[in-house]
Amino acid sequence: MTDVLTTETDGPVRIVRLNRPDALNAVDEELHEALTYIWAELDSDPKTRAVVITGEGRAFTAGGDMGLLQKMADDTVCRERVLDESRRIMRDMIGFRLPLIAAVNGPAVGLGCSLAMLSDIVHMEESAYLADPHVPVGLVAGDGGAITWPLAMSLLSAKEYILTGDRIPAEEAHRLGLANKVVPDGTSLESALAMAHRMAKLPPQAVQDTKRALNQHLARAATGLVEFCVSAEYRSFDTPELQANLEKFAQKKS
Repeated sequence: MTDVLTTETDGPVRIVRLNRPDALNAVDEELHEALTYIWAELDSDPKTRAVVITGEGRAFTAGGDMGLLQKMADDTVCRERVLDESRRIMRDMIGFRLPLIAAVNGPAVGLGCSLAMLSDIVHMEESAYLADPHVPVGLVAGDGGAITWPLAMSLLSAKEYILTGDRIPAEEAHRLGLANKVVPDGTSLESALAMAHRMAKLPPQAVQDTKRALNQHLARAATGLVEFCVSAEYRSFDTPELQANLEKFAQKKS
């Protein structure tokens, strides 16, 4: 573990926190790499029965750190490494044997959407929202949304929200099937922990193999799609539209 991704033990439940609160938990190189290895580490712990993932501070995660996106645009070695990590995150989360509950305590953007949608149960706070802005920025939505969203809601709705990058407020996310429960602000972790402890008390083999069976639907959808999505996202880093958007961001920052 690193400072940017922490774990806490609550009996048989592990709490994973994205921990860059001053940056709204935006995913930089260090956090992206940590998210690559956390699932295998948790999977190998025989004492863990369920996991909760949440964000520290006001956000679940604001998505990809713009500094990382700029580096990926400029440095193809970095780009290949990060996109390889994206493949592993998707693969390991789909194959993760333990119940995973997302406590969406604020905005869940880009990779944040994928982390939530690759979880088993999602509890969102009332003022939280989901958004996948890959396409408006100039990137292919290759790290999960195009794979997971059509399984949770209608294909037409998935196309609308992924292509436009529009925000999906918590109540709308619940209506569409992207969230199991909407809870008052400040209570998502408490609510998710209650569900995690409930799951932890169930017979572990029955829970884990049933989850594995259910996730076969997701695994089949991901087979073949992952390579296309990641390779298409790789190419989109070289487009003039992305370069222009990164330039605009750099000018605003300066």
